Amino acid sequence: MAREAALFDRKGNRKYLNGPERKAYFRVANDETDVARRAFYLTLFYTGCRISEGLNLTRERIDLTGKALVFETLKRRRRGHFRSVPIPDSLTALFGQIVDGPETAARVWRFSRTTAYRLIRGQMTEAGITGAMACPKGLRHSFAVACIGQDIPLTTVQKWLGHARLETTAIYLDVAGDDERRFAKRLWTAG
Repeated sequence: MAREAALFDRKGNRKYLNGPERKAYFRVANDETDVARRAFYLTLFYTGCRISEGLNLTRERIDLTGKALVFETLKRRRRGHFRSVPIPDSLTALFGQIVDGPETAARVWRFSRTTAYRLIRGQMTEAGITGAMACPKGLRHSFAVACIGQDIPLTTVQKWLGHARLETTAIYLDVAGDDERRFAKRLWTAG
């Protein structure tokens, strides 16, 4: 029961973006002219971080050389749990444009959680994405689903998402994706 609960809402609506929706969101996010906002939109897309973890990102936790972001996992009971998530060259370049200055402990994005949520919802609307998945958590779920679809080891996905337990990450194995359709097609054609 808990497995379905994370990927579908109480009405059975999907809570993650599928492949075409991810592409639509990515296109809209990449069209953003404000470099800092574009970096925010793409950080959630490329890392699967929680919105609060993204907003807590400081300049000192951006590893431009290693091309990674270091997030403090905020879901744990105690502070001080960090994880490094690799980012692509394109996002590294964006961070290179926006992280200058001596204040390394300063947050990268200074807008509130409410504003951040509203900004993501706006991007979803512009991309034509509506429903339960059209929110920051939908990006987190879709990141995990995309990782599973690319055969990234479950333990790596667990680390990137900041899950304490592998069972939490394993819910993403239940998604009806391309592999599941291929299995079903074999059944359908077997006669």
